[in-house]
Amino acid sequence: MTSGKGFDAVPTALRNTAAVAACFLVIVAAIGVLVYLALKVASLVMAVISALLLTALVSPVARQVRRLRAPSWVAALAGLLTVLVAVGGSIALVGNQVADQWDEMRESMTEGLERAQEQIVNTLPISDRQLDNVIDGLLGALRRGSPDPVASASMATRVGAAVLIALFLLFFMLKDGRSMWAWVLRLVPERRRPKVDVAGRAGWRALGQYVHGIVLVALADAIGIGVALVLIGVPFALPLTLLTFIAAFVPIIGAVLAGAAAILIAFVSGGLTDALLVLAAVVAVQQAESHLLQPLIMGRTLHLHPVVVVVAVAAGTLAAGIAGAVVAVPLVAVVYRVASVLAGERGPPEAMEAADTAAPAGS
Repeated sequence: MTSGKGFDAVPTALRNTAAVAACFLVIVAAIGVLVYLALKVASLVMAVISALLLTALVSPVARQVRRLRAPSWVAALAGLLTVLVAVGGSIALVGNQVADQWDEMRESMTEGLERAQEQIVNTLPISDRQLDNVIDGLLGALRRGSPDPVASASMATRVGAAVLIALFLLFFMLKDGRSMWAWVLRLVPERRRPKVDVAGRAGWRALGQYVHGIVLVALADAIGIGVALVLIGVPFALPLTLLTFIAAFVPIIGAVLAGAAAILIAFVSGGLTDALLVLAAVVAVQQAESHLLQPLIMGRTLHLHPVVVVVAVAAGTLAAGIAGAVVAVPLVAVVYRVASVLAGERGPPEAMEAADTAAPAGS
């Protein structure tokens, strides 16, 4: 009785605050356990997420093949081959150009480095010997920081296994996506199935919109910067174009890194004038992307503030490196869309429309 009176004596605001704090700690602990388990099987998690992204990307191909009354396995195989041809073709093109231009690029880099060394010595209060010592120190640090061959082989094995798993999952997601989603829904209590179905389809639609939108934006960036590199005469224009395309999948940070690589090669091979021209081209393309392409192509797909995007990319990078940076934003976008539908009575209009037009996997 005394303890009850003592509990009742606690102010209501304090009791509510304690309850909210306890719930918050439980949620944080649960998220921490999930993140810990995900990091333990990071390769498998990245393979599953990559398969989902690729499924969202090539599902229109499978859908078109299925409309020709082809079997589901043929449609899935068409989507899988589309991915393999696109990736394999890009690697072959880049490899051929690198092999053809390597000798020319090596000579240009040697001349560019010598020219840069002269400019540094003439501009800054530093002698040739001091600059050589700095360069030797940097090279030594790079050699010491190079990965161990055994660790590199182990990493290559894990990456290869993850790629094979992702391709395997891609095929069956394209082939049996609807039945997989139906099986997931059967695990949900019957009274909640309609809303979970709508939320899942809304999240899948958001993922598809994001993937298709970011591919178009990346393609526009790559074409714009690639044309500029060819006109300026920068070596390795095709590899740099492909790097720009890939880097566009990492919002904000990817564009900066790809632009810096292009500027550096332009400076080494052609001097300060070429570097400034490439810088102007990169800035122009990025401004066109930010103010025209992103609003026009991506539309209202993300509903995320730029701060959220930056934090998501940083968290994904810390958790899983480059792969984590690529999947962080679409993952946050899907979670946000699903949570928005589940939190509402019916969800946004686009989510309700998605219930009739989209499937959480496959087509």
